[in-house]
Amino acid sequence: MPPPDSVKLAPLPPFKPDLYERAWQSIPHPTLPLIATTHQKKVTVFSLSTLSAHSTLTNGHERSVRSATWRPNMPPHKLCIVTGSFDSSAGLWKWSDASAGGLEVEVTGSSSSSSDEDAKDWELILLLDGQDSEIKSVCFSPTGQFLATCSRDKSVWIWEDVGANEDDDEWETVAVLTEHEGDVKAVAWCPETNRTGRGRYSSDVLASASYDNTVRIWREETEQEWVCVAVLEGHEGTVWGVQWEPKPKDDKFPRIMTWSADRTIRIWTLKEEEEEDAPQHAWGSLGGIPNTMRRSLKEEWVCTAVLPTAHTRDIYSASWSPGTGMVASTGSDGVIAVYREEEGTNGSPDDEAAAELDGDVPMTNGHIENGPQDSRKWKLMSTTANAHGPYEVNHITWCKRYDSGCPPETRGVDEMLVTTGDDGIVRPWQVIS
Repeated sequence: MPPPDSVKLAPLPPFKPDLYERAWQSIPHPTLPLIATTHQKKVTVFSLSTLSAHSTLTNGHERSVRSATWRPNMPPHKLCIVTGSFDSSAGLWKWSDASAGGLEVEVTGSSSSSSDEDAKDWELILLLDGQDSEIKSVCFSPTGQFLATCSRDKSVWIWEDVGANEDDDEWETVAVLTEHEGDVKAVAWCPETNRTGRGRYSSDVLASASYDNTVRIWREETEQEWVCVAVLEGHEGTVWGVQWEPKPKDDKFPRIMTWSADRTIRIWTLKEEEEEDAPQHAWGSLGGIPNTMRRSLKEEWVCTAVLPTAHTRDIYSASWSPGTGMVASTGSDGVIAVYREEEGTNGSPDDEAAAELDGDVPMTNGHIENGPQDSRKWKLMSTTANAHGPYEVNHITWCKRYDSGCPPETRGVDEMLVTTGDDGIVRPWQVIS
């Protein structure tokens, strides 16, 4: 659906119950009407249908749970979450309801149970440990085969599911990536939209954001050997987060969005090689024998946009809508900003100079990288101050609406924003065009 010409945000009733303590982030389930919020040493799963608690993950960590990720492609009536904690471990949890329709009943809020029963619903299956300090972010790859964790110890770990079947929970470390020079704040896997068989561009790709002001891109060069193929430099402060473009246009490789303590949001674009020029993976055409003739796997990523200035302090979180392509951001100043991308004209140097003055794109000495398709400008659509009163807002995400306030014919289609703050409130926002 096309983005609207203007938007404003209207607060919907907060999720219940209030958590009454700092909450870090809220992660929507990829397909079901559920959202998981991390706070203190636990995770509360809320129903997007009833805007109330569905279940709770407790008694697994010794310190605060900072992050969570849903495992994709789980069978019906089963849920799996991995939690990342300040106790340096990641916990793998499972929830199942073997009774017919049990999960759907729970999800739609047609039944309720006590918190004691809820706590028993989730079982901590195993703890993944080995990192030396707080785990800041966890993320499953699109297939669920790989899990990435990152830490204050400056490392990114990649874990692989090596279990014989779905019930065999065995994970092993396949890579420890230590090239960052500061805390690694976030990890994000490229969505499956890139799986179009374009030579080197078709494998699992991971991005990591760091206190060292950079983002690194990682790919699997040979089996269980992961290498850094690009370093994205340009931010002048901690890069708090990174997200891949959820639905690229025109069969392009997904762009990357990053946000920082320097109060900017940047968009990065891969300079793709032509198919006949692109090297294949080392094992791609030689049956696992390294191809010593291949060219370097290094990639060139270019900053093709800087979004208009909307924040006065650190941007802690931003989210790129898969539905409209709009971006929303929030952070230390308690402001929610919403942006829209506009198609550019001819990408002339004059246009670029004007965009630079507006803070939309960086100057490249009269040349816009990759031509007019990357000269699209971003427009600030709205700002909402004091989103959580005087409190900092730690996270924002787009997610589908399933609540009773949404017309039945558009449930699961319409989007809303959900913010998570230091006040322990998880607040949904209606986006009014």
